[in-house]
Amino acid sequence: MTDNAATGAWPSGPRGEPDQYQKIYLSPPDVGDLERKLLIEAFDSNWVAPVGPDLNAFEAQVADLVGVRHAVALASGTAALHLALIAAGVRRGDTVLVPSFTFVASANAVMYLGARPVFLDSTPETWNVDPALVAEELRNRAIRGQLPRAVIAVDMYGQCADYDLLLTACDRYGVALIEDAAEALGASYRGRAAGSFGLAGVLSFNGNKIITTGGGGMLVTDDGQVATQTRHLATQAREPLPHYEHRSVGYNYRLSNLLAAVGRGQLQRLDDLIAARRETNRYYRAALGDLPGLEFMPIADYGSPNWWLTCVLVDADTFGAGRDEILAALSRRNIEARPAWKPMHLQPLFSDCVMRGGAVSVDVFRRGVCLPSGSALTDDDRRRVVETVRAVSR
Repeated sequence: MTDNAATGAWPSGPRGEPDQYQKIYLSPPDVGDLERKLLIEAFDSNWVAPVGPDLNAFEAQVADLVGVRHAVALASGTAALHLALIAAGVRRGDTVLVPSFTFVASANAVMYLGARPVFLDSTPETWNVDPALVAEELRNRAIRGQLPRAVIAVDMYGQCADYDLLLTACDRYGVALIEDAAEALGASYRGRAAGSFGLAGVLSFNGNKIITTGGGGMLVTDDGQVATQTRHLATQAREPLPHYEHRSVGYNYRLSNLLAAVGRGQLQRLDDLIAARRETNRYYRAALGDLPGLEFMPIADYGSPNWWLTCVLVDADTFGAGRDEILAALSRRNIEARPAWKPMHLQPLFSDCVMRGGAVSVDVFRRGVCLPSGSALTDDDRRRVVETVRAVSR
């Protein structure tokens, strides 16, 4: 990749004018002087190894933000999901209830353990997993003596699932709930922070998330035993002895101290990063909300999202163009946009898995467009997106 491609700049012509529009990315990293300063300080201190003072501080700061007692920084959000499922006791042959409308990591982590996901549809009011379907599936499986080992709820596009209903259903049958809040750091549900629900919460610091460490993730929990087990397994399950002794399979899952330093800088800017994405959502709604056949992702009244991505549904007959035509028009103007998640039950990998419902998640996938939502978008960037979408509707 060239330097221009890496920074998002489009190649220049002979006089320095851009040959094409400058690239607008969907959700690029937004890092600055503070992150650079903390990273260099960590480097100069020689705390380059996987543990160090920045890692400890980052964990403590995230735990405080989420409102839980413990946080363990890991190599990815997927690693956190994997270890959360182990903490829930998931083993080979078990089942785990998973939303179909999600990124593949939510289901892949189940497969790592030899368990099988059972996919559930979403609710049209939030695009999150339907709590009524969760309760119904738990009830039916309890009657058959086939309860799942765990339920994964995903906070879709930065909006929390309905945890009052989900926790009530899971608690009734003694099934562990894991909150996949990979997209939702900084969001809340009835005053409680995303990541604080269930046995454990999972966060992601991938490059496209609300904050980034260039990769990485975190498991957050109030359960000290879960945190201790996670930390142990994430460091190759080494026993506390002078020599290297291992009594169980472990993983090389710890986040590095250098990346944690970047995360500490990002965390200090979290409120501003959320505010910038909220403003982009407001801008798009004001500039596109009058178009027939265009409908924005609904926002539940029970909480506050972190506005990670702004997404719309397109009715092709009313709008005059479909999802793919909008994506193609944006691409022609060097604007990155994406379809909504393709449901897991439509993925070839999971073709033999059980699915309950499906109409809502399939409809969102077929009509959904995720618009550029990064926190560094300029007014000119947003105007170009709006102009392009509006032009397609004519």
